[in-house]
Amino acid sequence: MRSTRAWLLAFAMAIIVGGVALIGFGVRDGRGGGGLLPSALTVGDDTPSPRPSATSRGPSPEELAAAERARRVDRLDTALKKVAASAPEFSVAVLDRRTGERYSYRGSAKYDTASIVKVQVLACVLLRAQDQDRNPTSGELALADPMIRRSDNDATSALFERLGGRAGLTKCNQRLGLTQTVVSPAWGLTRTTVDDQVKLLEKLVDADGPLDKGSRKTAFSLMSTVDDSQQWGVPDVAEKGETVTVKNGWDTRTEDGGLWVINSVGRVVSDDEQSDVSIAVLSHNNRSMNGGIALVEKVAGLTRQHLKY
Repeated sequence: MRSTRAWLLAFAMAIIVGGVALIGFGVRDGRGGGGLLPSALTVGDDTPSPRPSATSRGPSPEELAAAERARRVDRLDTALKKVAASAPEFSVAVLDRRTGERYSYRGSAKYDTASIVKVQVLACVLLRAQDQDRNPTSGELALADPMIRRSDNDATSALFERLGGRAGLTKCNQRLGLTQTVVSPAWGLTRTTVDDQVKLLEKLVDADGPLDKGSRKTAFSLMSTVDDSQQWGVPDVAEKGETVTVKNGWDTRTEDGGLWVINSVGRVVSDDEQSDVSIAVLSHNNRSMNGGIALVEKVAGLTRQHLKY
């Protein structure tokens, strides 16, 4: 009994003195068992127990996709710069219509169009017919067909003049959103960029664009049936089961020292909608036509390899 009183007295004194830690005391846990309170417990210490830190969330699917896209773009930039170090000057742009993603390398650099300007002429002929609330006439189609499928220059000149020449094509280009294209009275010397060319290709298929369904169908029909001898450039990247639209341009002039302009613009699309990509590659200062074609196809191929479209 005496020992119990002594124990209680010691306990009370500890509280009065100011909260001495019950370290080493044999204080029972109050549950009738023989366990002890934790030795680090301090009387009067009301500091809350630390909470576990919240687990940080991982990247979202959108963030992962953006990071992968950035890696692909970096790899493509590197590959194209490596080609550019030892090749004639070129530019390339790509629009993936499934994802809305765009890519361009030297997108605002200007080049002579050569015969790819014929796509602009075609679009403007179709727009003029729409404005007059009619279908293209048989005479217009008789010129548009060889202009696109065989790249006939005489047919192009005839349609160019019917549109009003430089002034008419310039006004039409404004409706097509071609802000970086400067029309020349000699239509093959019109200056353009890959960014504008991809924009034009998009207008040829955009249901919300200026061309109606009939006009878009006509453009697709002509550009997807180009003569076999001109199935180079963009068609080189197409895979089995895909359809390609294309218009190529090539030119050499004594003023350029006999060097070649080689251009290719077009679209690669599959029936299962797994691919729908517009591509424009422009180049100049090629030593030969064949060398320019090889460059254009290599550049287009690198975009497919690295962008994974």
